[in-house]
Amino acid sequence: MSQAIEPRVIPAEAKERLRILFIAKHAKWGGGLHPEDGNHALYHVETREVLQSLGLNLSLSDNYEDLFTRPDADFVFPLLNRGGFLNSEMMLPLLCTRLGLPYLGASPILRGLADDKHLSKLCAAARGIPTAPWAIYRRGAPVDRARCPEGERIVIKPNASSASWGVQDARDWAGVEAAIADIHSQGHDAIVEPFLNGSDVEVPVITVDGAPVVMPMMLFEQADPTHLRTYYEKRDLVERGHKYQLVAFDDAEWVPRIAEMTKTIAQEFRPFDYGRYEFRLDRETGACDFLEVNLQANLWSEKVFGRSAVRAGLSQAQLIETILYEGLRRHGLLDG
Repeated sequence: MSQAIEPRVIPAEAKERLRILFIAKHAKWGGGLHPEDGNHALYHVETREVLQSLGLNLSLSDNYEDLFTRPDADFVFPLLNRGGFLNSEMMLPLLCTRLGLPYLGASPILRGLADDKHLSKLCAAARGIPTAPWAIYRRGAPVDRARCPEGERIVIKPNASSASWGVQDARDWAGVEAAIADIHSQGHDAIVEPFLNGSDVEVPVITVDGAPVVMPMMLFEQADPTHLRTYYEKRDLVERGHKYQLVAFDDAEWVPRIAEMTKTIAQEFRPFDYGRYEFRLDRETGACDFLEVNLQANLWSEKVFGRSAVRAGLSQAQLIETILYEGLRRHGLLDG
């Protein structure tokens, strides 16, 4: 059921002419797991090596300061997303926009929209996509129990978290209130929603000539549908054993339905170049709910995008070059 994707190749003339700046937290990392970021460092190293292998006119940066004034670059490939402060997803696009410097990925306002799980869910619900009830508790605003969704088990997490950082659960209001207070104390807004049994369907999307293309879907298949995945598991900082595994998702009933929902919500974020859309599927009840969208999602070969690319007939290098080609094309940089 997997759909092959025709890889795009950046013309040799453009590779020689264009100065590409790759900016990522671990762009200059030597190798191995990072003590706090785990396999995220491996991802940045792999991407750097792929970009170098493409024969690009490439320079490297690992800090925001290099974009405080205009660098010697024509285009930015930004992966410095988790900057250690609230809404840091928006910083690189904002810095590039301030300098009038073209970059890969969505605009600052769209990055902010995607980073805010509450706003993303509003977009999905407005488009008629099934979305479980939720409540947002902004830091500094009242924590009203009446707004909390019903459920035997409630999940509480930072509204702008990535890789399940800070996720907690509770079974009564006292636990929910304590978790919200903990998240607020760390400077973040909290989003609260009932725990949904099932497994996460991961839908990577790239754009080709401006149109979203749904890549082969993957499933985080959970041995225990009640298991709450943690940041440390996702970053390979603890042993996760057989709690879940990433497998191909080719369900004849659900793939077309989820693809249609993905294309619908993706309209809210165009142009975005690439992103991952997530749904929670409970096959026992037949419920499928939108969870969130991650623009400029992890492209590492061991994660969703990389594994999906193999199913689409793309090598890791072809995946990254195809995405970069689209960004350069969209900004009118392929033709000298």
